[in-house]
Amino acid sequence: MARLTIMSVASRMGFPVDMIEDIRMAVGEACTNAIERSERSKNGSRGAQDEITIRSHIEPSRLLIEVEDRIPGGEGTDPDPAGDIELYPLLMGILVDEVTIEPLAGGGTQVRLVKYASSEGSPGDTDSDTEPEVSPGAAGHSVDDLT
Repeated sequence: MARLTIMSVASRMGFPVDMIEDIRMAVGEACTNAIERSERSKNGSRGAQDEITIRSHIEPSRLLIEVEDRIPGGEGTDPDPAGDIELYPLLMGILVDEVTIEPLAGGGTQVRLVKYASSEGSPGDTDSDTEPEVSPGAAGHSVDDLT
């Protein structure tokens, strides 16, 4: 549902199909990570901490998407049970222009995804020679840490 909704938002903003797919995949990664962390942290019970909130902010020069969860202890970049570092921040950083992952007061994580419009003021191709920016927030990991 989240991926379909964000595809509609990006489409109405005029992003080309390939960028819409990138945005959809980045939102899916953020949601999937929250769901996986919830599964690892719960003891079979469901509650408000299982909820994921997604907000989109449509601005003339960019689309800002916030994905929040209230999973206790989740900073979004915790190692998985096998001890491997999760690569989802790297993947999201490839798909969108900016990624910020920050813990929320009281537990949980906020992932902010930004996709910029072209310099003409409407969404379109961005400069493909620039590296995507990934801001680790308080989680302490960046794309460079994961490569």
